[in-house]
Amino acid sequence: MKKVKLGKSNLEVSALAMGTDLIGGKIDRESSFKLFDFYREHGGTLIDTANMYSYWLPGCEGGESESTVGAWMKERGNREQIVISTKLAFDYPGCAGGLSATEIQRECEKSLKRLQTDRIDLYYAHRDDLETPLEEIMEAFDRLVKAGKVRVVGASNLSLWRIAEANAISRAHQWSGYSVVEQRYTYLRPRHGADFGPQIFITEGLKEYAHFYDVALIGYAILLQGAYTRSDREVPKQFAGPDSDDRLAALRAVSSEVGCTPSQTIIAWMRQSTPPTLPIIAGSRTEQFRENIAALDITLSPDQMRRLDTAGNPVVEQAWIQPT
Repeated sequence: MKKVKLGKSNLEVSALAMGTDLIGGKIDRESSFKLFDFYREHGGTLIDTANMYSYWLPGCEGGESESTVGAWMKERGNREQIVISTKLAFDYPGCAGGLSATEIQRECEKSLKRLQTDRIDLYYAHRDDLETPLEEIMEAFDRLVKAGKVRVVGASNLSLWRIAEANAISRAHQWSGYSVVEQRYTYLRPRHGADFGPQIFITEGLKEYAHFYDVALIGYAILLQGAYTRSDREVPKQFAGPDSDDRLAALRAVSSEVGCTPSQTIIAWMRQSTPPTLPIIAGSRTEQFRENIAALDITLSPDQMRRLDTAGNPVVEQAWIQPT
């Protein structure tokens, strides 16, 4: 599997990340280990988890995903070959959530213990905390970096203005800022006013900000749980409309030309975009991983990229304005 550098951070990772929100819960330990083994055997190195995965599933209370990842790395003895990203800020049983300095320190220690490691390679703020001053949040993350417990700090499900302000504060204090942003993303564009709950979509403004400041972008929920390829899965209502109809038509046409699935085209499109977005892939069967990994061998022509980019209604979103 191809390797890429995450922005200006010192992390080099595989071109596809593995998502683990169902690992240790809906996907049992034995099946999880098989999926991890398959991903690793095909060159995968970036495993994405969170402290609260998968508390929402029956019989789970949070921490199951991290614990399963940690057990697999210990049994395989491959910690040095794996890049681990995990997150905090959502509440789950025994955890009030938020991003206070105390919470950041406490949840970091709990994640380290579950992962059976001495460091977290990429540690995300999983959602915003408007009650805690940004100075407190960023200084707490920086202390973890200086202590060697975290290598790189990231933001997930934060609005652009909060990311920009947090990084400006970090630069002023020479603290570690948000070097990576992980948000919801896919080829289809959300309808105006679409509600994803606490999840925030990658916007044109964020893309410009990331390109200007060399911040790495990572996308989750990229394949809409099979809606692009499965007849039994409808496109989520947040995307339904004429714009998506036009983009789906362009996606199918390009996929037919290339001789690949729409899912593979989306992965190729994300990786070839400017700035590129690193896709997170997930699934319960190795066949799903095999299809997604094969997308790394696909190169779209400039004309195909142009047609995919321009399909649908013109983007009218107010883009981020670079500072003068």
